[in-house]
Amino acid sequence: MNKYETYKNNCISNVKECLTNMECQPILFLGSGISKRYFDAPNWNQLLKILAENCSIAKKYGYYKQTYGNPIKIGTELSDVYKEWAWSDGEEEFPEEYFSDEYKSDIFIKSKIADLFESIVPKNISEIKLHQDEITLLQEIKPYAIITTNYDKFIEMIFDDYTPIIGQKILRSQYTSIGEIFKIHGCISEPESLVFTKQDYDIFLSKKKYLSAKLLTFFLEHPLVFIGYNAGDPNIQAILSDIDEILSTNNQLVPNIYIVTWSEKINNNEQYPMEKIINLENDKSIRINQIVADDYKWVYKAFTNEEAIERVNPKLLRALLSRTYELVRADIPKRKIEIDYETLESALNDDNEINKIYGITSVADPKTFNIAYPYTLTQVAEKLGFKSWYKANELIEKIREEKGVDIKSTDNKYHISVKTGETSRFRKYSSACIDLLRKVMNGDKYEV
Repeated sequence: MNKYETYKNNCISNVKECLTNMECQPILFLGSGISKRYFDAPNWNQLLKILAENCSIAKKYGYYKQTYGNPIKIGTELSDVYKEWAWSDGEEEFPEEYFSDEYKSDIFIKSKIADLFESIVPKNISEIKLHQDEITLLQEIKPYAIITTNYDKFIEMIFDDYTPIIGQKILRSQYTSIGEIFKIHGCISEPESLVFTKQDYDIFLSKKKYLSAKLLTFFLEHPLVFIGYNAGDPNIQAILSDIDEILSTNNQLVPNIYIVTWSEKINNNEQYPMEKIINLENDKSIRINQIVADDYKWVYKAFTNEEAIERVNPKLLRALLSRTYELVRADIPKRKIEIDYETLESALNDDNEINKIYGITSVADPKTFNIAYPYTLTQVAEKLGFKSWYKANELIEKIREEKGVDIKSTDNKYHISVKTGETSRFRKYSSACIDLLRKVMNGDKYEV
């Protein structure tokens, strides 16, 4: 076995251990490298070059690159050029409604960006000529959710049961749930939503903290996998800066975050690093897992959880969670709900049965599930003063090693496991669990 095969096996083992410990699906953070790989979409600089070439009054792209350097500044200048073009010789190039004061002047260049991607994105999977086998494996990951800065609708085509949430709508959504694609830089389906000019980026950055806070539970309780980005991408740095600020990692490895690094040619005799230090804002850095690959098939297989939710339609489950949110938020704010998981599982596999759930579960004498087991493992960790779930999980492992008892293997006074699909489960923990783990943490005597 050569060094790279050993490296691959080590990476796969690391991923499987993370999936086992966290017991949930990964969150995929997909960048422009995905679109580049599967349908040869332009990267940022190539897009700017095309925009300059397609505008009859624009100078050559080299002029803008030499004068402004920064891609955001170039895009902002080209936006002004497109506005001048639209109000002069290029008027026939744009819909009449764009000339009303209902639209900002950057709608002209953003509409052309939308037209460009609409023309090059495959209409269906069968049209994709590159790496068909990889795309199938990517779908089989069945991610909990997807986050992307891409403008195009390629990801929606691949994950057609997932619902896109575009731009600032993420901040206004009432909840976050399975089966969503968070398009944080907008989408070509709504050209005005695209984050493209300096003003757009300034607005985005001003609200980034709120976005990160909204998605923080994802980042803490799921494996997070960056694919299609390079380590120096400012989008990665911005998100990881917020995570580091909350976790205060002090350069410790964040065990549930991975970056997949593309290599044109792998040297089988080279020992590739399994960790990556990424420089952040304010001279800080964060250490995460790295997977170096020239073939994504084995990477996608590694992140495919054998216990994933197989039969639950994400759209159906989102509808259930949305109604549950409203039920708890507005309908019965001071009552508990009886939970019949076998009925719930059955209904999730029959669209016609979904409405019956609420007649079954809302009763006057409810069970105390939500009261007795109110905490996720991340919340348990927070109660103990930790910054991340895995420290609490280490204490549970210590109990198993010292007492021969795995409190996560059964339903008991410390823990309960709830079925959310055919084989997958969601775990909740009690106040008694927090008391037990605190004794273990402090080195006190304890019994299980």
